[in-house]
Amino acid sequence: MIEERLKQYTDLASEKIGGQVLYCTDDFFAEKENLIKEGRGIFIADKYTDRGKWMDGWESRRKRTLGHDWAILKLGAEGKIRGFDIDTNHFLGNHPPYASVEAIYLDEDISDWSQADDLTWEEVLPKSPLDPGSQHFFEINSEKVFTHVRLHIYPDGGVARFRVFGEVYKDWSKVNSEELIDLVLVNNCGKALHCNDMFFSIMDNLISPTTGKNMGDGWETKRNRTPNNEDFVILKLGHSGIIHKIIVDTKHFKGNYPDSCAIDVCSCTNDADVLSGSHKWKPLLPQQKLGADREHHFEKEILKTEQPITHVKLKIYPDGGISRLRIFGTIK
Repeated sequence: MIEERLKQYTDLASEKIGGQVLYCTDDFFAEKENLIKEGRGIFIADKYTDRGKWMDGWESRRKRTLGHDWAILKLGAEGKIRGFDIDTNHFLGNHPPYASVEAIYLDEDISDWSQADDLTWEEVLPKSPLDPGSQHFFEINSEKVFTHVRLHIYPDGGVARFRVFGEVYKDWSKVNSEELIDLVLVNNCGKALHCNDMFFSIMDNLISPTTGKNMGDGWETKRNRTPNNEDFVILKLGHSGIIHKIIVDTKHFKGNYPDSCAIDVCSCTNDADVLSGSHKWKPLLPQQKLGADREHHFEKEILKTEQPITHVKLKIYPDGGISRLRIFGTIK
């Protein structure tokens, strides 16, 4: 399914990784910033504002002039776009019948986005029909790197959420080989590949650039009563490197933090080999005790490795929640 394929990628426009909605032609009924928030949006039947019905999305007024509405988003991480989800959830009598998307690479923002028509945009999604109250997944085929997108709706109406699925790109030639960098951060091309359990919250949260906002904004497994249980998550570094510092953050996890953790690593160019278990893991951080709601910094506890690391495996005992994982190293 298209949905399953696209959700393997990162939402490049997500507010969580630094995406921004910079401008729109009209957001009279509902603010443009809602486009990149988490979830699909909610509906509260009796909630109104002084402008009309409160809606959890971006909604322009009914257009009585020529033209159509559009919004410009700056991606939280530049990258190669693989597809979109234009979600009209809860917009039933007020959704736009059509939408299209343009994209562009800019070294810096312009001063007046109302003049965006003067830029050299590339259409990546032609004008396509939308249904009310539905997710619309579109795949695109482009190897270009983009920094901004422009969502067009025809002629007006409401969109609950807009997802820009893609692969984060970073020009590693511009990174100093001596610079200490978080190699697993999503904005540095890090990727959560697999975990054995994420019952309460997803593994992708571990490598978000922001500080965890609450207990749901982390990776949390269900309670496990099996003696000596080990829950784990496997993450791919954005670039191979030598690891010098690790931060395991249990922020917000107070009665449900793991008792302890450990980290294994491997050097492998093939994700499939890593996930199939055919590649050997080596210890990097021996088992360490954890506490509630705080950052745990490890440097002297880290074991030396001979080869540059490509993947890490965070193991927690016996279960529980971790807010963020930072893997600081130098690229090799």
